[in-house]
Amino acid sequence: MPDKILIVEDEIALQETLAYNLKKEGYTVETVGDGRSALTVARKLKPDLIVLDIMLPEMDGFEVARTLRKEMTTAILMLTARDDEIDRVVGLEVGADDYMTKPFSMRELIARVKAQLRRARLLREEMGRPAEETPHEALTFDNLTINLTRREVTLNETPIQLKPKEYELLLFLAEHRRQMLSREFILERVWGWDYIGDSRTVDVHVRWLRQKIEENSSEPKRIVTVRGGGYRFEG
Repeated sequence: MPDKILIVEDEIALQETLAYNLKKEGYTVETVGDGRSALTVARKLKPDLIVLDIMLPEMDGFEVARTLRKEMTTAILMLTARDDEIDRVVGLEVGADDYMTKPFSMRELIARVKAQLRRARLLREEMGRPAEETPHEALTFDNLTINLTRREVTLNETPIQLKPKEYELLLFLAEHRRQMLSREFILERVWGWDYIGDSRTVDVHVRWLRQKIEENSSEPKRIVTVRGGGYRFEG
């Protein structure tokens, strides 16, 4: 079955252009023009990807993303007319998987849509594997445990809430313990070689992880910065 995409955009001309081009690619597309309708339709449609504008009537895109991220793991590609870094950071904070600034080329948007859908498909396949196919049930580092079967992380035996990308990043770092990993290498392996973004995305997610797993996030002992290089996970 074709992937389902929900477009949440209040500019009718852009909404129609997005819908037309994505349907041409073979996707099933639904459109809405405000934040509250986005919640209603997303809950009913259960889309594989949401293209979500930030500036919306009724409820802005940040609030829509924050609400939906508590209910589903659907990939979210946020759109904005502003190029402020704070928007990018907030968008990632509330659970967006990617971010585009208007105006953008349709070719780039379609490339990003395909990349997010591909990653979502791989993640579903990974989560659907039988437990016996998982090489290790869990990775344990003192009081920190990464349960691969349940995709759960505990600190002092207490579960900690991680966004999907935070979990993937932590697992990748842990699987390469004590190896220096460049930001570019991490970006390629965790976000995908076709991810169109920059290495600051890695820095933001590392900062969030440190706040959750380090005793003192300002003096990290587990995820160490390698000057001029990248990061190293010490466990």
